[in-house]
Amino acid sequence: MRLRSALAALPLSGVAALAIGAGTPALSSAVSIGSHPRIAASQPAGHTGNYGWASSNWSGYAITGGTGAFHAVTGSWKVPAVSATRKASYSSNWIGIDGFNNSNLIQTGTESDYYNGSAHYAAWWEILPASETVIPSITVRPGDTFSANITKGTGSSWTITLTDTSSGKSFTTTQSYSGPGTSAEWIEEAPTVGGHVATLAHYGQATFDPGTVNGGNPHLSFSNSGDMIQGRSQVSTPSTPDSDTDGFNVAYGSSQPSPPSS
Repeated sequence: MRLRSALAALPLSGVAALAIGAGTPALSSAVSIGSHPRIAASQPAGHTGNYGWASSNWSGYAITGGTGAFHAVTGSWKVPAVSATRKASYSSNWIGIDGFNNSNLIQTGTESDYYNGSAHYAAWWEILPASETVIPSITVRPGDTFSANITKGTGSSWTITLTDTSSGKSFTTTQSYSGPGTSAEWIEEAPTVGGHVATLAHYGQATFDPGTVNGGNPHLSFSNSGDMIQGRSQVSTPSTPDSDTDGFNVAYGSSQPSPPSS
């Protein structure tokens, strides 16, 4: 599980990266946020679209295969600006390998949350079941474009790179990972907070485009897409793939957005 302390009581000026990490002192108001493999959900009556899967914590696109099918994934997205909600709400944009049909997951992405009256943003990488590692060298701002790359090297060695192409800041780490490599994903997630799937933040719309898998076009099809269901409502909805089958839009709510123009 991806865990971190969100310093909800710490004053932040403007739009700041969430001050989180293993070395952060515990505060009485801290909350525990975690990422989780896909949790399957049933489509509610009257849902829109004919999506390939539904989940209470994921929406977006995932492709699956046999053991060792996926050894590299890339993706680009624009950090969405979350709007105010009466209660705390959370969202993550990320790419990863595994987690769709198993408990393994290697991933990297950005966080866009709203709590204690303000929005909070952060960059991170993670390999389950270890705790998330926040990337303090990258200050995340809504509207920034991020690109990410996760690639298998020799043996169990994997390299994770996350770049804020708007600011030019980049981070790379090489880690050991031994998951089966049976899925690759581009996901909008409602993370787990305090042991429960969080209320999804009102993130508006996010674009994942372009993406690759194993160095080539992922050839996304609508059957690879999934919507998010919370409280019997459809709260996050992906578009059909774009014309070159390497990207899509995903929007808060039940209305399906149009795909990106390319």
